Amino acid sequence: MIDQLQRLLEQRVQQCVSDRQAECSKIERKKECLANRHGEIVKAKATGHITDKMNNGDHTDIYYNVHFQYLIKQEKRYYIEEEVEKRKAHFYKSTLLTDEEIFETPAFEIPEIKIDRHENLERISYHYDRRKAVQYAERWWNDYNPQYHKFDVDCTNYISQCLHAGGAPMRGFSNRSSGWWYNGNSWSYSWSVAHSLRWYLGTSKVGLRAGEVSDPGELQLGDIICYDFEGDGRFNHTTIVTAKDAYGMPLVNAHTTNSRMRYWSYEDSSAYTDNIQYKFFTIIDDD
Repeated sequence: MIDQLQRLLEQRVQQCVSDRQAECSKIERKKECLANRHGEIVKAKATGHITDKMNNGDHTDIYYNVHFQYLIKQEKRYYIEEEVEKRKAHFYKSTLLTDEEIFETPAFEIPEIKIDRHENLERISYHYDRRKAVQYAERWWNDYNPQYHKFDVDCTNYISQCLHAGGAPMRGFSNRSSGWWYNGNSWSYSWSVAHSLRWYLGTSKVGLRAGEVSDPGELQLGDIICYDFEGDGRFNHTTIVTAKDAYGMPLVNAHTTNSRMRYWSYEDSSAYTDNIQYKFFTIIDDD
């Protein structure tokens, strides 16, 4: 069984760096997106790690993670993009039947969000250190800080940690539907829920706050992108800008599908749809 999975990974790596199309549509979308940006994958590597194995008579399910690394050339610039896929392979009598990516999405229920009465809130002065926010994003892109709770859908929790590492002040404890805060075993919805953070960033006038821009090229390192994959008004993913490509467009880090220096548009994501909507937020401080 392991040999069959190994061969699959080798085929996907070969697909990354050749003109031959194979069964992985995700890689083809990545290559197409890169070609539109005058880029290409010049080298790829994949490392698998089994996380669980479940037997049921003649049937076996193997859950495993694959760490992909892509050396990308764009114009005269090279950079490494990384991603960790969670996958499930189903075998019948040691014969591989299916192998698919597991994409974890948040529940559709959206918590109630209360709009703050800003005139009654004390102003919190702060400096947002973009360098520290990016350093934190790089340190923990494929790991989990034990000082914080880990979520199955961890993208917004990770982004909130990055913002806080950059100096963004918490406020609102202990009302979960108001403010932006984390305290031990409790946290605001805006800390951990993508849709709630999108609304917080779009409305907050005190403490952590942001301005919305229309062009992702306007974003700086440490800024935030929110994603509504289905275009139905319910935002379900959040990323942080950690670098720029050769044309000044954002490369982002994220959790859930742990990613590093991924192109901001997510066209190669299994969650991508033609109806996707984005919100681009640049963090505002007192400098």
